[in-house]
Amino acid sequence: MPQTRQIVIVTPALRDDNNGNWRTARRWQQHLAGEFTVRLVKQWPDALYRGDAAMIALHARRSAAAIAAWADAHPERGAALVLTGTDLYRDIQADAAAQRSLALARVLVVLQERGPLALPEAVRAKARVIFQSTTARQALAKSPRQLRALMVGHLREEKSPATLYAAARLLADRRDIRIDHVGAVLDPALGEAARATMAAAPNYRWLGGLPHEAVRRRMQRAHVLVHASRIEGGAHVVMEAIAGGTPVLASRIDGNVGMLGADYGGYFEWNDAAALAALLARCRESQSSQYATPNLLAQLAAQCARRAPLFAPAAERAAVRQLVHDLLGAR
Repeated sequence: MPQTRQIVIVTPALRDDNNGNWRTARRWQQHLAGEFTVRLVKQWPDALYRGDAAMIALHARRSAAAIAAWADAHPERGAALVLTGTDLYRDIQADAAAQRSLALARVLVVLQERGPLALPEAVRAKARVIFQSTTARQALAKSPRQLRALMVGHLREEKSPATLYAAARLLADRRDIRIDHVGAVLDPALGEAARATMAAAPNYRWLGGLPHEAVRRRMQRAHVLVHASRIEGGAHVVMEAIAGGTPVLASRIDGNVGMLGADYGGYFEWNDAAALAALLARCRESQSSQYATPNLLAQLAAQCARRAPLFAPAAERAAVRQLVHDLLGAR
């Protein structure tokens, strides 16, 4: 089909940011390629705006100016707003610009099944869930001598790295439990805390920021991914772990429950380092003893495998294309 319709995706992050917003925008651009011309921008309007037939904007607050400008320029077309995390669980509660974005958008997209519950009832009917996707990978060989846990997330308060630091200290004498932590420093105090934790807990290593491919291979080798966040809209690392055959130990927040399911067995209460440490110890026990009852690692792996089809690229591709067709057809 000729590429006669141009779609603009407004994203607060582009390639250099290497975060979830960038990866979502880039993946959706690829899903729409072939049927549409798709461009990624941080601000709208720009020099090429006159050719845009539909807008998808990520983040209610940070893309608020673009959504408002689109509503003024094209009131008949409408825009889709993707709520990606801090905007869903923080900004729309009090930020006037974010709230205006909810009102102006024709479609509100959330990235996990509990997302609509965070929206005001007045706009909830505009919501749809589109799970993000990633390619499936085979789990790599895992050491039987140690439990290898991995946490992935830049060092900022929303990711709750302090919970991991405290759990590592509680397990400091457990040489059979190894904890690796990947993430660039966004909060210098959390970087200093990571270094202090390495000094106090020999089984904890902070590795700094790493390329995405290297992170995925570490996930494939890990026995568990730790995801301790306070706020999440639908974390990439959770679906990447699931798609690579690695179970997840996650804080019990809506953004994680909406990815993993309400009955998932690998939750700990947010900020409860003792509960996280106990889960890691139980995983090590089930790994090291064939008689462990129940076998927690096997149970979590089976539950993750049942969720994996939600994150298939074909499902996301179909949902994103349908979103754009709905925007174009609703004029």
